[in-house]
Amino acid sequence: MEDQKKRILSGIQPSGDLTLGSYLGAIRNWAALADEYDCYYMLADMHTITVRQVPADLRRHTLTQVAAYIASGLDPERNVLFVQSHVPAHAQLGWVLDCYTMFGELSRMTQFKDKSAKNADNINAGLFTYPALMAADILLYQADLVPVGGDQKQHVEICRDIANRFNGIYGEVFKIPEPYIPKVGARIMSLTSPENKMSKSDKDQNGCVYMLEKPEDIMRKFKKAVTDSEAVVRYDPAAKPGVSNLMQIYSVASGRDFAEIEREFDGQGYGAFKTAVGEAVVELLRPIREETERLLADRVYLEQVYRGGAEKAARVADRTVAKVYKKVGFLAR
Repeated sequence: MEDQKKRILSGIQPSGDLTLGSYLGAIRNWAALADEYDCYYMLADMHTITVRQVPADLRRHTLTQVAAYIASGLDPERNVLFVQSHVPAHAQLGWVLDCYTMFGELSRMTQFKDKSAKNADNINAGLFTYPALMAADILLYQADLVPVGGDQKQHVEICRDIANRFNGIYGEVFKIPEPYIPKVGARIMSLTSPENKMSKSDKDQNGCVYMLEKPEDIMRKFKKAVTDSEAVVRYDPAAKPGVSNLMQIYSVASGRDFAEIEREFDGQGYGAFKTAVGEAVVELLRPIREETERLLADRVYLEQVYRGGAEKAARVADRTVAKVYKKVGFLAR
């Protein structure tokens, strides 16, 4: 009998337009995993409302993100693509896991501290307990692996702690997931503040390139990107964070390694380098933007994809919730 594929679960919040960082750091790598893994990719809309959202914008971003997932190579026939809020089991298991997550664990989460600082007028309970919902997202599907960046391993670690605690009380209910850090990936930093990760929530929009952005806007942002006064293209993240970030982007977009890039722009200064990086990104994203726009014109197809994905996801998730409910002593319906 053929070995069963290991299962992967990951997702991105549809809280804004997807960024170049989202694509190069995550989505592009996901597309290659379907050959080897059983892949579930969600649009984490329940997590977005820990920060106030404009409802119409959230709906638009969610639908656009479904289209962008597909345009980026996530075939709905080979990957389960679904919207988190369309699978009620996420909220059901999230509440149970709230009751098995310790206050001290939650208070140590760096994202809570970061978001609290940025949203001081809305430090809500959901923002504090989101790691329990995130654990539910993963444990519902008995995921073996969770693709994350190196800066997100803390999320998987608390999920593992919660699962081990629950299993210690009730037996082997949850599979204990492992973080999966892709061999080919990139942590893309802001173009204007290269010490910070590129983020759609960045107030300085010149620092963030979006997947569906117009080519002329992409080029303008790269030409304004922060570098330094040395005018030498060399990879040195500590001494040259801006230039090194541009090299990282160019390397992933063009397939050239850092040594090749340094040779290519030896003696040319930053003008030619920034233009080349911008052009490479424009051409990388062009087919994705065009295909996303085509898919958005076919609302019926997109609805079929996310509804079908939710049905597949719910079949797995509901089995886990039923088992958990029985273990904690809830009366069967």
